[in-house]
Amino acid sequence: MTRVAFNGLGTMGSGMAQRLLAAGFELTVYNRTAERAEAMRQSGARVAATPAEAAASADFVITMVGDDRASREIWTGPHGVADGSPSHAVWIESSTITPGWVRELGALAEARGGALLDAPVTGSRPQARSGELLFLVGGSAETLEKARQVLQPMSRGIVHLGPNGAGATMKLINNFVCGVQAVGLAEAMAWIERSGLERDQAISILTGGAPGSPMVKILAARMSQKDYDTNFRLDLMAKDLTYAHAESLRAGVALATGLAALKTFEKAAEQGYGACDLSAVVEALRG
Repeated sequence: MTRVAFNGLGTMGSGMAQRLLAAGFELTVYNRTAERAEAMRQSGARVAATPAEAAASADFVITMVGDDRASREIWTGPHGVADGSPSHAVWIESSTITPGWVRELGALAEARGGALLDAPVTGSRPQARSGELLFLVGGSAETLEKARQVLQPMSRGIVHLGPNGAGATMKLINNFVCGVQAVGLAEAMAWIERSGLERDQAISILTGGAPGSPMVKILAARMSQKDYDTNFRLDLMAKDLTYAHAESLRAGVALATGLAALKTFEKAAEQGYGACDLSAVVEALRG
């Protein structure tokens, strides 16, 4: 039986791990907050005390955490994956992190005789639970073929974009566009509410016309209803926009709209909405 180690059981990771368990993999999980792993234990997964213990006999090691710092801790910190993973294991980093750290991690995997896929995803909590994520993959085609058996139960599609770092770059571009859309919609919502227009009618025009992307439709409903149950944490979008800005500058592109959106997300986080869904960014503009 193929053995998988999964690190990080937050908003996305818990759903992804459940999909692997349902697919019949021998699954070991690790989460920094041990209480979050109890549901997985009850579902049949083995719970490890450290990432090194989780990876000790794994064929594939997957991580889904919040940022570069957390990713480094999982892979290379004390009792990290690198301390316990067998050399044949394929490492899969699905967190939204910087391309620079991805390439560094890939070099470490190769130095150990293994290989890394940087495989961030599009989608949020509902897609993680239903196995309808889209994997944006960087790494070798050969390594990807080995890993398809593990990625498929969690996904609606797998796109190979190039070498390590390509997946991370595409994910930052994707989230930059999402963040700008979210703030643009939030500004429109605040304007509508203060203009005297009938809100539901105005929103139906936006969502039924050219601006009505799938994301705008979802966020418009949540902003209207003040439904901020977390599908994608607001503070993580602020982190992604920060990473996107730094990476774009390396390519000679200044994300002016991204920086403007980042300021609004940061304001909302300062007001206490950081752990809420990103749709709560509208509250920074409602006053």
